[in-house]
Parts: sequence; structure tokens; C-alpha cells
Amino acid sequence: MQLTDRLISGLDQALRTVAGTVHASRPNPADNAPHLSEGTDAPPDSLTVAERRHAGALMRVNHVGEVCAQALYQAQALTARTDVLRQQMQAAAREETDHLAWTAQRLDELGARPSLLNPLWYAGAFGIGLLAGRAGDRVSLAFVVETERQVEDHLASHLEKLPAGDTRSRAIVAVMKDDERRHAEDAEAAGAVAMPAPLRWAMRAAARVMTGTAYRV
Repeated sequence: MQLTDRLISGLDQALRTVAGTVHASRPNPADNAPHLSEGTDAPPDSLTVAERRHAGALMRVNHVGEVCAQALYQAQALTARTDVLRQQMQAAAREETDHLAWTAQRLDELGARPSLLNPLWYAGAFGIGLLAGRAGDRVSLAFVVETERQVEDHLASHLEKLPAGDTRSRAIVAVMKDDERRHAEDAEAAGAVAMPAPLRWAMRAAARVMTGTAYRV
């Protein structure tokens, strides 16, 4: 695709992401969730009001993460210096689209809403992705590695925080976690440089602000 075509395609994807009109290419892992959560006789969606509210807030955070992932990968694909890297970014973005659709569906099931700040999250992440991409392919890959490792850790923490009976959310988060780990490994294998420690700390601090805000707004 020529630059103009990529820009148009990116704008279309941005509008779809913020509007919530994306569709998954893979089946929703929640559909394969066990009928009974381990260690309980309760059906998987027999949650208390408080548990449902908490699960909805956690899945809203995960949904925001996928909004940001779309923006990051679209920006990094746009600024990639080689077709190979561009295709790698686009392939990862397609899997992140599945995550976005799955988390949106789960939000609806839980009676929760997406973050009201999704346009802002997307714009900010896109800008960061542009900066990472303009710094060069190996730096861009390093940014992917660190981002995905942090997301993997974040999803692992959500597997501990989600209500025991919420097997549908747990099934989604578990597959997302595996995908994020693979994205980091692929970026590392493609030639990512080491990320400086101060930048890693700054990324973690920014992520804490985002997750704390998205849990509530």
C-alpha cells in the first residue's frame, strides 16, 4: 500500500476502534469457558452485584488496553522502515482486534460500558507509537517488547483479581495473556534493542495512571 492508502486505512481503523465496530476473526474464548468454575457449584455468571461491577471495571481496563494497542500498532506499522516489520505489526494488530472485540462483548454481558476517554487513549497511544516508530525499527520493536511484557503482567494480575465465578472473563484474559507474550517474543526475535531502564519506569508509571483512571471512567 502507498502512504496515502495506509493513512486512509489507519483512519478507518481508528474510527472503528473508538466507535466499537470491530469484529473478531477468531472465536471468543469465553464460549469455551467451563460451565462451572473450579471449586464452586455456582454457574459462571452467577455473580453478585459487587462482583459484576468489579469484573466490569477490570474488563473496561482491558478494553482500554486494546484500544491503545490498536493505536500503537497502527502508528508503528505506518512508520516502519521495512515491509517485513510493517507486516509483523499489522499481524499483531489483527490479533489485538480480536482482543478488542472480545472485551467489548464481555463488557456488554456484564452491563458495563467502555471508557468515556477512549478517543483520548487512542490519540495518546497513537502519538507514542509514532515517536517509537520514527526512532527506528529496532527501537520500535523494543517498545513492543516492553509494552507487551507489561501488558502480560497486568493481565496476570487480573486473573487473580477477577471473581472466581467469572469464567468467561477469565477465559478471555488467559488467551490475551498468551498472545501478548508471543508478540513480545516475536519482537525480540526480530531485533529489538534493550529498552533503557528510565524509559521502562516511565512506561510503567503511565500505565498505572491509565489503568487507575480507566477502572473508574
